[in-house]
Amino acid sequence: MSTFQAFYVTEKEDKTFAQAIIERKIEDLPTGEVLIKVNYSSLNYKDALSSIGNRGVTRSYPHTPGIDAAGVVEESISTDFQKGDKVLVTGFDLGMNTSGGFGQYIRVPAKWVVKLPRGLKPKESMIFGTAGLTAALCIDKLLQNGLKPANGKVIVTGATGGVGTMAVMILSKLGFHVVGVTGKPEGREFLLKIGAKEVISREEIDDKSNRPLLKGIYAGCVDTVGGNMLATILKSMQYNGVVAICGLVNSPELPTSVFPFILRGVSMFGIDSSECDIEWRKKLWKNLAKNWKPSDLREITKTITLKNLTKEIKKILAGKQIGRVVVRL
Repeated sequence: MSTFQAFYVTEKEDKTFAQAIIERKIEDLPTGEVLIKVNYSSLNYKDALSSIGNRGVTRSYPHTPGIDAAGVVEESISTDFQKGDKVLVTGFDLGMNTSGGFGQYIRVPAKWVVKLPRGLKPKESMIFGTAGLTAALCIDKLLQNGLKPANGKVIVTGATGGVGTMAVMILSKLGFHVVGVTGKPEGREFLLKIGAKEVISREEIDDKSNRPLLKGIYAGCVDTVGGNMLATILKSMQYNGVVAICGLVNSPELPTSVFPFILRGVSMFGIDSSECDIEWRKKLWKNLAKNWKPSDLREITKTITLKNLTKEIKKILAGKQIGRVVVRL
């Protein structure tokens, strides 16, 4: 094929942005060692921002978003990949300033590509996607720094979002007592169903007392929201508690003190899934294909096609998405 379908975002004269499904030429894709026929992608918040013209995500338009892609190698000038290999790509510059997974073909550098591990189907890899990889990076960092189920409760903020959902499911699979935090009343039953032992509201971890420390409740945390919720959790960590942070939905600010760190020995780690080491990625994808893989992935998944994307983009921007949306190309 010389042409393919793609979700395309263009900037209009009035500085607004339009979304459409168009035919693109493979020859117009950027340079790269590996051409991949995309079978599945997934919808992430960053994709939604790119789709409405957010310059912090995508600098120039027209553009095809999609920071995740899974498919089959069509052509490769890299000896690491052969035609027919099943592969996946998440992060790096895919879907940001490089034509992304909302098109039926992508062309990318070989160093971005991971062979699909045994035990993981292409669609399952996109149920995980960047969200699942980010959750896995957080959890792996916590485990590396001593977190065990016997240590106590692990709290997950933004628990009905992509990263939060994945974190709840993986931690539950690994035997942890998971406390999910959500501002969605309808999210309670969802979180209990996917493995949370407790569900609390946002208001319960939004302390405004200015006290430097609170009762130590949690042994670990995966935080996707930042702001005062993260500050409250830091004050609520047990001695030697560990916290992995990967988001700022609530706020990029952190109104806290050094007391949790120097009086309780709390450790906090920042997680970036876009540029993380490729060998670490490969290790975690193997974990997600085996002992970290939840049994009920499909129950949290909605599968759509390109023609349904605009509707789902509006939904995720309004904070109404629960679980994962997979795009079938």
